[in-house]
Amino acid sequence: MRIASYNVENLFNRAKIFDQRTWALGRPVLEAFQRIGDLLEEPVYTPEIQHDILRELARLGLRNGDTAKFARLRQNRGRLVVRRRDGRVEVVAGGRDDWIGWVELTTDRVDELALLNTARVVLDVRADILAVIEAESRLALRRFAEGGLRGLYEHIMVVDGNDERGIDVGVMSTVDYPLTGQRTHVDDVDERGRVFSRDCPEYHFTTPTGEDLVVLVNHLKSKGYGGKVASDATRRRQAARVAEIYRAQRTPLVAVVGDLNDTPESEPLAPLLRETDLRDISTHPAFEDGGRPGTYGSCTARNKLDYVLLSPALFAAATGGGILRKGVWGGRRGVLWPIYDTMTKPVHAGSDHAAIFADIDLTRLSDQQPVKIGRTLRPE
Repeated sequence: MRIASYNVENLFNRAKIFDQRTWALGRPVLEAFQRIGDLLEEPVYTPEIQHDILRELARLGLRNGDTAKFARLRQNRGRLVVRRRDGRVEVVAGGRDDWIGWVELTTDRVDELALLNTARVVLDVRADILAVIEAESRLALRRFAEGGLRGLYEHIMVVDGNDERGIDVGVMSTVDYPLTGQRTHVDDVDERGRVFSRDCPEYHFTTPTGEDLVVLVNHLKSKGYGGKVASDATRRRQAARVAEIYRAQRTPLVAVVGDLNDTPESEPLAPLLRETDLRDISTHPAFEDGGRPGTYGSCTARNKLDYVLLSPALFAAATGGGILRKGVWGGRRGVLWPIYDTMTKPVHAGSDHAAIFADIDLTRLSDQQPVKIGRTLRPE
């Protein structure tokens, strides 16, 4: 059995702001987008909130019109703002209930060759269960599978998460690994409020040998915008909640996978990597990383962001794993590692992320008799 995770960076449509040369260039727009989303949900638009709304609209280029390069203001019913002929712009809605609308990021279609190379990565990895990070929707993922994956995946699922930018997480599995159940955690809260920026869905499968397997798919808070202290704190809350969800599973066969947006030694990931018995497949002696531990960008150690974490029973049955980077543009000139011949410039890359996978010998699982410890099953 091969379990893999791949951040595809959207399949068909991607927010234009994500295609800037560096995160620093896109950060002001993304921060303004996040901030105005919070402001528009306020029940009453006080003078202070009105002032802040106009400030964030200006940062997004929307003060003088509903459409800008990177964002769009939807005023579907009622009005948020009125633009006077003398140049004055006023917030006329008294609060969230006075109008129907939102601010959204503008998108471009993904380059056709990039989509082809995304498919090549998936076909080359050929995972039995593939976690897909940054899929726009279940429909988009199904179209991608039907159009470019040669019928490899029978079961396809995406649950809409909390991110308004269309970057959800989903899963695809072959006919031998039927999806038998799912559970969303979009509404999980702690003392600080809602936990997940997207979701941590539980996907339940049955293996060909009859075991129950749970895969928790994640895309934790990015470092790309917002203050470091706040971003780190959010990722740590998310990691802690994922650890709780993992411990609550009733099967000993659990994989926690996805883009965790931080490195193995980081404090935000400590609740998962140091405070549970999960094992990172990249620590397996037979894991092949091609001489580079990272999975993103230049794939150095500080760019190790993507994970396949295995419960003890799965790790004991693992035979190895690896990272497939042929769909990632290798450095400034694309020569840091072998890439597909269809990639002649960075825009053709399948993704900025490599795919990471773990191989597991199912016959080894039958020799492990689980015992129950609290609510969690552990192998003897």
